[in-house]
Amino acid sequence: MARKKNSLTYEVLKGIWDENPVMVSLLGLCPTLAVTNSALNGLTMSMATGFVLLCSSLMISLLRNLIPPQVRIASYIVIIATFVTVVDRYLAAFDPAQSKALGPYIPLIVVNCVILGRQEAFSAKNNPGRSLLDSFGMTLGFTAVLVILGGIRELLGAGSIFNIQIMGDWFNPWMVMILPPGAFFTLGILIALVNLINERRAQR
Repeated sequence: MARKKNSLTYEVLKGIWDENPVMVSLLGLCPTLAVTNSALNGLTMSMATGFVLLCSSLMISLLRNLIPPQVRIASYIVIIATFVTVVDRYLAAFDPAQSKALGPYIPLIVVNCVILGRQEAFSAKNNPGRSLLDSFGMTLGFTAVLVILGGIRELLGAGSIFNIQIMGDWFNPWMVMILPPGAFFTLGILIALVNLINERRAQR
């Protein structure tokens, strides 16, 4: 197990399950709950977050020996904000509908704990290669959660997934699922399932 945790493969896989930023670390819950009223919103938000995480992790890892400890957090935020601006302007220019749907949550990626936490805990202490693998794994885990959560809420709240109608005319949408209570309810169930699986794995 120790060798596995030091392997390059583990650096990627840990973000999907063992250290999933949402299900295990409970980070980034604000955008997770706010934008996942549809699978498309969840995917767009997670891809935007992933781009910022990957780019900022690479940059901070490269500069880790040059950034004075006294200003490291401020430096991280400046670097993160630069890439957030790139994403925000890109969406505004090429996909204004999604930019409007996500509202202020794209600019708020700057203070997303998933990103800032990985810079402080990992990128600032590891080489660029490992930092990219770690960021890629965290992006996969974050994307999986947001798409699954958004898909469940969209299916039960509108009868569709990625705007493709799944349910027939017989289905009566659960409007609560596309409202904030539906986000809390669905995420709570998913976290409970993950904890149950982890407990059973530990018992084995």
